[in-house]
Amino acid sequence: MSKNNNSEALRKLLINGFKFKLFLLKDLPMGFLAGMRVRELTEEKGVVTIPYKYLTKNPFKSMYFACLAMAAELSTGILCIASTYKSKPKVSTLVLGIEGEFNKKAVGLITFTCLDGKKIQEAVETSIHTGEGKIVTAMTTGVDEGGDQVAQFKITWSFKPKAEKKTSA
Repeated sequence: MSKNNNSEALRKLLINGFKFKLFLLKDLPMGFLAGMRVRELTEEKGVVTIPYKYLTKNPFKSMYFACLAMAAELSTGILCIASTYKSKPKVSTLVLGIEGEFNKKAVGLITFTCLDGKKIQEAVETSIHTGEGKIVTAMTTGVDEGGDQVAQFKITWSFKPKAEKKTSA
């Protein structure tokens, strides 16, 4: 995240448990029900957790893959939000693709970490500077409480500046 006051305000909002729960309830209700939390947000890194519980389980006594994908997407998405927050012009953000690999049964608290914040920020800045759409693929890795990798996702994002509305005089 850039070092301006807007980005710091966003970071505080996402890290604050109560305010983040309100954000989830309003904008991502399934994330709220699943118990997702933002644990860390810096310029380089986004960290999100999701617990194994009744609403996230599957019949095989592990976490449902869609819940893992939701937390993985948010770990990259918070970096996208941070890079586009209050940008001039506003930037449209869209997930274009997602690939996942599952290495181990996911139980307990799963932590997804994305270290592609700088790459995302550069793509957003390039898109704003050129006025053209920009595509970037971010990698995020999910580990269990023992530190074992349970899943890895590649999430492809598109960024495109919105046309500014012209006002008539």
